[in-house]
Amino acid sequence: MGRFVDLHVHTTCSDGIFRPEEVVRMAAEAGLGVIAITDHDTVDGVERALEAGRQIGVEVIPGVELSTRVGCLDIHILGYYLDLNASPFKECMERFRRERRERARKMVEKLNLLGVGLRFETVLEVAGEAVIGRPHIADALVREAWVASYDEAFRKYIGYDGPAYLPKYDISPEEGIEIIRKAGGIPVLGHPGTARRDELIPGMVRAGLMGIEVFHPLHPPEASRYYQKLARKYGLIYTGGSDFHGSDRRMAPLGSQQVSYEVFQALRDLYERARA
Repeated sequence: MGRFVDLHVHTTCSDGIFRPEEVVRMAAEAGLGVIAITDHDTVDGVERALEAGRQIGVEVIPGVELSTRVGCLDIHILGYYLDLNASPFKECMERFRRERRERARKMVEKLNLLGVGLRFETVLEVAGEAVIGRPHIADALVREAWVASYDEAFRKYIGYDGPAYLPKYDISPEEGIEIIRKAGGIPVLGHPGTARRDELIPGMVRAGLMGIEVFHPLHPPEASRYYQKLARKYGLIYTGGSDFHGSDRRMAPLGSQQVSYEVFQALRDLYERARA
């Protein structure tokens, strides 16, 4: 078993650039013993990753990264050890897919009104099997040469302050936690140092939050230490991962956070206690 794990990994089923099977192979090559597939608002790639993991010898945790909102701020809730066949959870995932597609269509309409003639069909082609997100719109803008780069697309049009931006569906962190708990999963607050709304954590704990993501590419060492202490204060586990998407523009390389195997063991032990 590898010394390190990566508990925050994306695939082509959301906005990653490698297929689930490829990600598992890359994890094995990187010497990782365990990874969690945590695509945005979908678990479509999990079964494929589980099968690849069985063949290659990498343990794969079925996970998800849910997008929730407080006002205009995105709060991400990671879920681990989900029951993929839980009916309410499957219905939520399908609803999120539909709503993401409709949001993307409306953002393309806003771009068109701004004089940017992006075709929605190009966005669908770029997204392929994935639930649609802003990265696919950015890539489509690059493909049709409306912008020179992915970063320009966000900076000029679809960033949070951009003229073509639209928020995702409006569910609260507490609702996201409930969705994960009802699917038998372990809810963990994702990269809290990016949102900087720590005053929300006590309410999330009361709603059933069970962990905090401490190790993340956007957490400098002092932030990791701070959130580790905060996790202990509230009696939560802590996790970590690379937020791997597959290129430099989308977080860090797979396994780059060097999250110890003991972190995974604490997560697994909590899951086993919760289902006992």
